This record gives sequence, structure tokens and C-alpha cells, in this order.
Amino acid sequence: MRDYLLTLCVTAAVTYLLTGPVRKFAIATGAMPEIRARDVHREPTPRLGGIAMFFGLCAGLLVADHLQNLNSVFEQSNEPRALLSGAALIWLIGVLDDKFELDALIKLGAQMISAGVMVAQGLTILWLPIPGVGTVALTPWQGTLLTVALVVLTINAVNFVDGLDGLAAGMVCIAAAAFFLYAYRLWYGYTIEAAAPATLFAAILMGMCLGFLPHNMHPARIFMGDSGSMLIGLILAASAISITGQVDPDALKIFEGSTRQATHAALPVFIPLVLPLTIIAIPMADLVLAIVRRTWKGQSPFAADRGHLHHRLLEIGHSHSRAVLIMYFWSALIAFGTLAYSVHSTSMWIVLGVVALSAIGLVLLLLPRFTPRAPRWAQSVVPPRYRRRKPAVAPAEAVESVDAAQSAGDGDAAEEEREPVPAGVNGATAIGHRSRFSDRSKAGARG
Repeated sequence: MRDYLLTLCVTAAVTYLLTGPVRKFAIATGAMPEIRARDVHREPTPRLGGIAMFFGLCAGLLVADHLQNLNSVFEQSNEPRALLSGAALIWLIGVLDDKFELDALIKLGAQMISAGVMVAQGLTILWLPIPGVGTVALTPWQGTLLTVALVVLTINAVNFVDGLDGLAAGMVCIAAAAFFLYAYRLWYGYTIEAAAPATLFAAILMGMCLGFLPHNMHPARIFMGDSGSMLIGLILAASAISITGQVDPDALKIFEGSTRQATHAALPVFIPLVLPLTIIAIPMADLVLAIVRRTWKGQSPFAADRGHLHHRLLEIGHSHSRAVLIMYFWSALIAFGTLAYSVHSTSMWIVLGVVALSAIGLVLLLLPRFTPRAPRWAQSVVPPRYRRRKPAVAPAEAVESVDAAQSAGDGDAAEEEREPVPAGVNGATAIGHRSRFSDRSKAGARG
């Protein structure tokens, strides 16, 4: 555990320290796209945060290779090299997309090629544990297709959820933490060395996200872009594939005894099939809903819109930070709830706890819809959001005073209009003025 924590800390430190210089590089190279209709930020923000995350990945793998307890992962398995090869390819395509905005089909093809590169080097699904049947070996073609499908789905699910400051990095960090605990338990508790690569991948992924989050929390100073979102999605999928494809269920001796006993004992092995889906359940649901919504409207499944889950949270009335925290809550509940159930599947308290937390999550989710209004006598002592709104129609005297002020200041308005807009708190307007569009739909929106 100490070596894993050291690897995590080194990865986080390298990612954090490199993000600042990468931000300046992104501003200098013009990797700051115009604000689109679906964006929620109000000033141009540099991308290319994935560059710092990729070098954090390289630093984590390099440190782990020189640690005595983790060096065996590189000697006994080719999976770290396979991961680095696929990650380098998908990262390069992401960098080009952040700068030049590549076509969606080109990115899809690059995702499939990256998954194929990992499969060619041994990072693939070899068998599946099926309840009541046992271990089913897959043919090379079946394993390849299943691996590529899982990689592509995970990458796009993470990419789709990357719409608010700190959302994708935080959710993937939560998922990686749950997966790290599961993989470490499988490696340490069952003494299965084949689970060590997945444990290492999850630790490095946590370090990448934790190192980038301080720069990406609202208000974000830099975005990870597709170079970051596709990269962390690929690493998350690789962790799941490593356990599912390399850990032999028969080594745990679970298919013994009665059917009920075998079912409970087999849960730690079935979880690799379920946990990768649960830890990205929210991004995956967002992906499926987006495809259905756009296809129903006669649009391309890759067409951008403002119908994602995080956009709907903002429309309900949640603030930017609260919408992100709600998504964090549901991600943690699903991931760690599944993890806890895999450890103590016979405990009813876990089920009751998940149900209770789900009820709390629903209340928090719908809170803006049922915001109570305080009585008139308590208006001065309650927070502003609980006060009754004042009438929208202003008195006649106020309207006249406003008109007089506007007519008197017409000459000064022209001078103010010509003054340059100062840089925002994020420094994102370091080159070029801030957009003056009051309506985002006018700010160079493209579907």
C-alpha cells in the first residue's frame, strides 16, 4: 500500500506542477475556442490540460517501475506497456482535436485503434465468469470485440460528462478510488498477482485526477479537453479489462458447495463485470440518453446540445458548484455501494444504507423545485433564496429616474463602450477581449 500511495502522490504532484505551464502554452498557441451555445462558462478558457495528465501518467509508471514491490508488475506482465501505447495514441489525437477540432468519426476511429493497440499487446478480455455456468473462455475475436466496445463506451461516456468545471475529473477519481479498493482487495486478500496491474492503473488514475482538480474546479483556469477526457476514460477501461481478462475465477475456488453459497462466493469475481459499469453508470446513462435524444430529433448522435444531465441540473435551479457536488454524490453512492455489497453481500444494512442515501440524494436533487418561501415577517432573517420576490413592475417614479439617468449618460456610454474589457479572474482573457455577447447563441455557436 505504501508504494501505491507513493506512486499516487508522485503522479498527482507532476500533474499539478505541469498544469500551470501547460495553461500558458495553451494560451500562447491559441487553444482557447470561442464560447459555444452549449457551454456554461462565460469567458474563453484554455484547453490542453490533458498534456499535464499524460506526463503525470508517464511519471507514475516510471516511479512504479523503480519500486521494489511494484517492479514485478512490469516484469511479469506487458499490460503497463500496452496501456502506455494506447494512452499515447489517444492522447495525441485528443491534443490535435483540442487545437484543430477533428471530426467525430476520426476520433471514433482513433479510439478503436487505441483499443486495438492494447489488445495486440495482451490487454484484452480472455474469459467471462457466468453464474450457473462457470468460466467461459472467449475466442480471440470475441475478446477483441468486447474489449474494443468497452474501451470506446467508457471513453465516450467520460467525454460526454465533461461539461462542468471539475465534473469529469472528480467523477473519474471517485470511480478510480472504488476500483482501487476492489482490485487491492482482490490482490491482497486473495493473493492473486494478476490483479496488481489493475491496482496500479487505478492508483495512477487517481493521482492524475487529484493533481488536475485544483486547476479545474469552478471557476476553472484550464480545461482538460478531449486530450484529457479520452485519456482518463481509456485508463479507467484498461483497469477493468485487466482484472476481467487476467484474473482466473477458478483460482478463487468459488464454484463449490451449494448454489446459494457459490453465488455469494462468486460475487467478488462477478463484480469486475458490474463495477466498470456502475462506476460510470451516470456518464453511461448520459451517453445513452444523448444518443436517443439526438436520434429522435433526426440529428447525428455526435451532434452537441444542452440536454446533458449536468445541463438539466443547472436548468432546475442548482448552482454550478452544487450541480457538480450532486453528480459526485451519485457517482460515489453507486460505486462504493456496489463495492460494499461485493464485500458483505449478505448484510441487509448495506442495502438499507444505499436506499437511505438514495432518498437523501433525491431530496437534494429536487430541492430547487420545492424551495419554501418564508413569511413576510421573517424576510429580513432568512437567506435571500428563501425570500419572496419583489414585483417585477417598477414604480413610475423609478422608471422616470432611470430614463433621466440614461438620457444624461448617453455621451459617456459611447466612451465606455470603447474601453477594453479587463481580464477575468481566471486570466482566460489574457489574449483577446472577453466576448461581449449577452446571448450565448450569438457567440459562434455550432450545434
